[in-house]
Amino acid sequence: MQIKGILIPIGGNEDKGIETKEKYHLEFIEEGILARVAKECGGCDKSIAVIPTASSIPNEVSDNYIKAFDRLGCANVNIVDIREQKDSENRQNIATIEQADCVMFSGGSQFKIVQKIGGSTLHNILSERYKNEKIVIAGTSAGAMCMSMEMISGGSGKEAFIKGAVRMRQGMGFIPNLVIDSHFITRGRFGRLAEAIARFPELLGVGLAEDTGLVIKNCNTFEVIGSGMVILFDPSEIRHNNEKLLNKGMPMSISNLKTHILANGDRFNIQERNLKVVPSDKAFMVD
Repeated sequence: MQIKGILIPIGGNEDKGIETKEKYHLEFIEEGILARVAKECGGCDKSIAVIPTASSIPNEVSDNYIKAFDRLGCANVNIVDIREQKDSENRQNIATIEQADCVMFSGGSQFKIVQKIGGSTLHNILSERYKNEKIVIAGTSAGAMCMSMEMISGGSGKEAFIKGAVRMRQGMGFIPNLVIDSHFITRGRFGRLAEAIARFPELLGVGLAEDTGLVIKNCNTFEVIGSGMVILFDPSEIRHNNEKLLNKGMPMSISNLKTHILANGDRFNIQERNLKVVPSDKAFMVD
Protein backbone atom coordinates (compact mmCIF):
# COMPACT_ATOMS: atom_id res chain seq x y z
CA MET A 1 0.00 0.00 0.00
CA GLN A 2 1.27 3.44 -0.94
CA ILE A 3 1.40 5.69 2.12
CA LYS A 4 0.78 9.29 1.08
CA GLY A 5 1.63 11.01 4.37
CA ILE A 6 5.03 12.10 5.68
CA LEU A 7 6.48 11.41 9.13
CA ILE A 8 9.08 13.72 10.69
CA PRO A 9 10.35 12.35 14.03
CA ILE A 10 12.75 14.75 15.80
CA GLY A 11 15.20 13.90 18.56
CA GLY A 12 14.20 16.80 20.80
CA ASN A 13 15.54 20.27 21.51
CA GLU A 14 15.00 21.41 17.93
CA ASP A 15 15.98 25.01 17.27
CA LYS A 16 12.92 27.25 17.61
CA GLY A 17 14.82 30.51 17.24
CA ILE A 18 14.00 31.29 20.88
CA GLU A 19 16.41 29.46 23.18
CA THR A 20 20.06 30.50 22.98
CA LYS A 21 21.76 27.90 25.19
CA GLU A 22 20.83 24.68 23.44
CA LYS A 23 23.77 22.44 22.71
CA TYR A 24 22.63 21.50 19.22
CA HIS A 25 21.11 24.23 17.09
CA LEU A 26 21.34 25.76 13.66
CA GLU A 27 22.51 29.33 13.24
CA PHE A 28 19.24 30.36 11.64
CA ILE A 29 15.82 28.88 12.33
CA GLU A 30 15.06 29.41 8.62
CA GLU A 31 17.56 26.60 7.88
CA GLY A 32 16.34 24.30 10.62
CA ILE A 33 13.99 21.43 11.20
CA LEU A 34 10.80 23.43 11.73
CA ALA A 35 11.38 25.18 8.40
CA ARG A 36 11.58 21.74 6.78
CA VAL A 37 8.36 20.72 8.54
CA ALA A 38 6.62 23.78 7.07
CA LYS A 39 8.07 23.07 3.63
CA GLU A 40 6.99 19.42 3.59
CA CYS A 41 3.38 20.32 4.43
CA GLY A 42 3.22 22.76 1.52
CA GLY A 43 4.48 26.08 2.83
CA CYS A 44 3.79 28.61 5.54
CA ASP A 45 0.23 29.33 4.44
CA LYS A 46 -0.82 25.77 5.39
CA SER A 47 -2.60 24.81 8.60
CA ILE A 48 -0.44 23.45 11.44
CA ALA A 49 -1.95 21.79 14.52
CA VAL A 50 0.24 21.52 17.63
CA ILE A 51 -0.63 18.84 20.20
CA PRO A 52 1.16 19.51 23.53
CA THR A 53 -0.38 16.50 25.32
CA ALA A 54 2.99 14.96 26.26
CA SER A 55 4.19 18.06 28.08
CA SER A 56 3.81 18.94 31.75
CA ILE A 57 3.76 22.62 30.72
CA PRO A 58 1.44 22.53 27.67
CA ASN A 59 0.66 26.26 27.66
CA GLU A 60 4.33 27.27 27.60
CA VAL A 61 5.17 24.67 24.96
CA SER A 62 2.25 25.79 22.81
CA ASP A 63 3.37 29.43 23.02
CA ASN A 64 6.92 28.48 22.01
CA TYR A 65 5.72 26.65 18.90
CA ILE A 66 3.40 29.49 17.93
CA LYS A 67 6.31 31.93 18.22
CA ALA A 68 8.70 29.61 16.35
CA PHE A 69 6.35 29.02 13.42
CA ASP A 70 5.47 32.72 13.39
CA ARG A 71 9.15 33.53 12.88
CA LEU A 72 9.01 31.33 9.82
CA GLY A 73 5.95 33.18 8.54
CA CYS A 74 3.47 30.44 9.51
CA ALA A 75 0.46 32.22 10.99
CA ASN A 76 -2.14 29.44 10.68
CA VAL A 77 -1.13 27.51 13.81
CA ASN A 78 -3.78 25.96 16.06
CA ILE A 79 -3.37 24.31 19.45
CA VAL A 80 -5.18 21.02 20.04
CA ASP A 81 -5.13 20.92 23.84
CA ILE A 82 -5.78 17.30 24.85
CA ARG A 83 -5.40 16.72 28.57
CA GLU A 84 -7.96 13.96 29.09
CA GLN A 85 -9.12 11.02 26.97
CA LYS A 86 -12.45 12.72 26.39
CA ASP A 87 -10.65 15.62 24.66
CA SER A 88 -9.71 13.21 21.84
CA GLU A 89 -13.44 12.85 21.12
CA ASN A 90 -14.10 16.59 21.23
CA ARG A 91 -15.71 17.71 17.97
CA GLN A 92 -13.67 20.92 17.71
CA ASN A 93 -10.38 19.08 18.26
CA ILE A 94 -11.35 16.47 15.67
CA ALA A 95 -12.31 19.18 13.16
CA THR A 96 -8.92 20.86 13.62
CA ILE A 97 -7.12 17.57 12.89
CA GLU A 98 -9.37 16.92 9.89
CA GLN A 99 -8.37 20.27 8.39
CA ALA A 100 -4.69 20.37 9.35
CA ASP A 101 -1.95 20.01 6.76
CA CYS A 102 0.57 19.26 9.53
CA VAL A 103 0.19 17.85 13.03
CA MET A 104 3.04 18.46 15.48
CA PHE A 105 3.35 16.44 18.71
CA SER A 106 5.44 18.08 21.43
CA GLY A 107 7.93 16.43 23.75
CA GLY A 108 7.32 15.22 27.29
CA SER A 109 5.92 11.76 28.05
CA GLN A 110 5.14 9.46 25.16
CA PHE A 111 2.96 7.43 27.53
CA LYS A 112 0.61 10.42 27.88
CA ILE A 113 0.15 10.62 24.12
CA VAL A 114 -0.78 6.95 23.82
CA GLN A 115 -2.91 6.98 26.96
CA LYS A 116 -4.96 10.06 26.06
CA ILE A 117 -5.08 9.85 22.26
CA GLY A 118 -4.34 6.24 21.27
CA GLY A 119 -7.36 4.36 19.95
CA SER A 120 -9.55 7.48 19.93
CA THR A 121 -11.59 8.95 17.10
CA LEU A 122 -8.91 11.60 16.69
CA HIS A 123 -6.18 8.94 16.43
CA ASN A 124 -8.16 6.92 13.89
CA ILE A 125 -8.80 9.98 11.71
CA LEU A 126 -5.15 10.97 11.85
CA SER A 127 -4.05 7.43 10.93
CA GLU A 128 -6.43 7.29 7.97
CA ARG A 129 -5.35 10.70 6.74
CA TYR A 130 -1.70 9.66 7.01
CA LYS A 131 -2.37 6.62 4.83
CA ASN A 132 -4.47 8.37 2.22
CA GLU A 133 -3.53 12.08 2.16
CA LYS A 134 -0.38 14.16 1.96
CA ILE A 135 -0.38 15.21 5.59
CA VAL A 136 2.75 15.73 7.68
CA ILE A 137 2.90 14.19 11.15
CA ALA A 138 5.86 15.61 13.05
CA GLY A 139 6.89 15.01 16.62
CA THR A 140 9.78 15.89 18.88
CA SER A 141 11.23 13.69 21.64
CA ALA A 142 8.18 11.88 23.06
CA GLY A 143 6.26 12.99 19.99
CA ALA A 144 8.80 11.12 17.85
CA MET A 145 9.01 8.01 20.01
CA CYS A 146 5.25 7.48 20.01
CA MET A 147 5.14 7.15 16.20
CA SER A 148 6.23 3.51 16.13
CA MET A 149 4.17 0.36 16.68
CA GLU A 150 6.56 -0.91 19.37
CA MET A 151 7.37 2.08 21.57
CA ILE A 152 9.98 2.60 24.28
CA SER A 153 7.88 3.81 27.20
CA GLY A 154 10.67 4.17 29.75
CA GLY A 155 13.84 2.78 31.23
CA SER A 156 17.18 4.16 32.32
CA GLY A 157 19.99 4.39 29.80
CA LYS A 158 22.46 3.73 32.62
CA GLU A 159 20.90 0.37 33.47
CA ALA A 160 20.22 -0.65 29.89
CA PHE A 161 21.39 -3.88 28.40
CA ILE A 162 20.30 -5.51 31.60
CA LYS A 163 17.23 -7.53 30.61
CA GLY A 164 14.05 -5.74 31.63
CA ALA A 165 15.64 -2.32 32.07
CA VAL A 166 13.68 -0.98 29.09
CA ARG A 167 9.90 -0.78 29.20
CA MET A 168 7.99 -1.26 25.96
CA ARG A 169 4.36 -0.82 24.97
CA GLN A 170 2.28 -0.23 21.87
CA GLY A 171 2.70 3.21 20.32
CA MET A 172 0.57 5.16 17.87
CA GLY A 173 1.46 2.75 15.05
CA PHE A 174 2.18 5.22 12.26
CA ILE A 175 5.30 3.27 11.27
CA PRO A 176 5.53 -0.45 12.09
CA ASN A 177 9.15 -1.27 11.30
CA LEU A 178 11.10 1.14 13.51
CA VAL A 179 11.79 1.66 17.20
CA ILE A 180 12.67 5.29 17.85
CA ASP A 181 14.62 6.80 20.74
CA SER A 182 15.34 10.49 21.30
CA HIS A 183 17.96 12.69 23.04
CA PHE A 184 20.12 9.74 22.07
CA ILE A 185 23.60 11.19 22.48
CA THR A 186 23.17 13.58 25.40
CA ARG A 187 21.32 11.02 27.54
CA GLY A 188 23.45 8.00 26.66
CA ARG A 189 20.68 5.78 25.35
CA PHE A 190 22.78 3.35 23.29
CA GLY A 191 22.07 0.40 25.57
CA ARG A 192 18.39 1.25 25.91
CA LEU A 193 17.78 1.12 22.17
CA ALA A 194 19.99 -1.96 21.79
CA GLU A 195 17.84 -3.86 24.31
CA ALA A 196 14.68 -2.80 22.48
CA ILE A 197 16.13 -4.18 19.25
CA ALA A 198 17.27 -7.38 20.95
CA ARG A 199 13.67 -7.86 22.04
CA PHE A 200 12.30 -7.04 18.57
CA PRO A 201 15.06 -8.08 16.13
CA GLU A 202 12.76 -7.75 13.12
CA LEU A 203 12.73 -3.96 13.59
CA LEU A 204 15.26 -1.19 12.93
CA GLY A 205 16.45 0.95 15.84
CA VAL A 206 16.69 4.70 15.30
CA GLY A 207 18.53 6.86 17.85
CA LEU A 208 17.96 10.56 17.18
CA ALA A 209 20.34 13.19 18.54
CA GLU A 210 18.91 16.55 19.56
CA ASP A 211 18.00 19.01 16.79
CA THR A 212 18.07 16.06 14.40
CA GLY A 213 15.26 14.29 12.63
CA LEU A 214 14.10 12.15 9.75
CA VAL A 215 11.78 12.89 6.84
CA ILE A 216 10.10 9.52 6.22
CA LYS A 217 8.16 9.11 2.98
CA ASN A 218 5.92 6.19 1.96
CA CYS A 219 6.70 4.68 5.37
CA ASN A 220 9.88 3.33 3.77
CA THR A 221 12.61 5.83 2.84
CA PHE A 222 14.02 8.54 5.05
CA GLU A 223 16.38 11.50 4.84
CA VAL A 224 18.32 12.81 7.84
CA ILE A 225 17.77 16.50 8.65
CA GLY A 226 19.14 18.82 11.33
CA SER A 227 22.48 19.49 12.93
CA GLY A 228 23.24 16.26 14.79
CA MET A 229 23.55 12.56 14.07
CA VAL A 230 21.33 9.52 13.78
CA ILE A 231 22.47 6.14 15.11
CA LEU A 232 20.81 3.33 13.17
CA PHE A 233 20.78 -0.25 14.48
CA ASP A 234 20.16 -2.89 11.79
CA PRO A 235 19.75 -6.35 13.39
CA SER A 236 19.16 -8.21 10.12
CA GLU A 237 22.54 -9.97 10.34
CA ILE A 238 22.66 -10.72 14.06
CA ARG A 239 24.50 -13.96 14.84
CA HIS A 240 23.99 -14.10 18.60
CA ASN A 241 21.19 -12.67 20.75
CA ASN A 242 20.53 -14.18 24.19
CA GLU A 243 17.63 -11.89 25.19
CA LYS A 244 15.00 -14.63 25.19
CA LEU A 245 17.19 -17.05 27.16
CA LEU A 246 17.88 -14.81 30.15
CA ASN A 247 16.02 -14.02 33.33
CA LYS A 248 15.07 -10.44 34.10
CA GLY A 249 17.96 -8.45 35.57
CA MET A 250 20.73 -10.40 33.84
CA PRO A 251 23.26 -8.73 31.49
CA MET A 252 22.64 -9.39 27.81
CA SER A 253 24.89 -9.95 24.82
CA ILE A 254 24.36 -9.50 21.12
CA SER A 255 26.76 -9.87 18.20
CA ASN A 256 27.00 -8.58 14.64
CA LEU A 257 24.51 -5.77 15.20
CA LYS A 258 25.13 -3.55 12.20
CA THR A 259 25.42 0.12 13.16
CA HIS A 260 25.29 3.21 10.94
CA ILE A 261 26.10 6.76 12.00
CA LEU A 262 24.21 9.13 9.73
CA ALA A 263 24.14 12.91 9.32
CA ASN A 264 22.28 15.63 7.44
CA GLY A 265 21.32 14.58 3.92
CA ASP A 266 22.03 10.85 4.31
CA ARG A 267 19.25 8.56 3.11
CA PHE A 268 18.12 5.05 3.96
CA ASN A 269 15.65 2.59 2.44
CA ILE A 270 13.98 0.75 5.31
CA GLN A 271 12.60 -2.14 3.27
CA GLU A 272 15.79 -2.85 1.33
CA ARG A 273 18.14 -1.85 4.20
CA ASN A 274 20.03 0.24 1.68
CA LEU A 275 22.11 3.28 2.70
CA LYS A 276 23.02 6.29 0.57
CA VAL A 277 25.31 8.84 2.17
CA VAL A 278 26.01 12.41 1.12
CA PRO A 279 29.39 12.79 -0.65
CA SER A 280 31.96 14.34 1.69
CA ASP A 281 32.45 17.39 -0.52
CA LYS A 282 28.72 18.20 -0.22
CA ALA A 283 28.34 17.53 3.49
CA PHE A 284 26.30 19.91 5.64
CA MET A 285 28.53 21.97 7.91
CA VAL A 286 27.72 23.42 11.33
CA ASP A 287 30.09 25.75 13.17
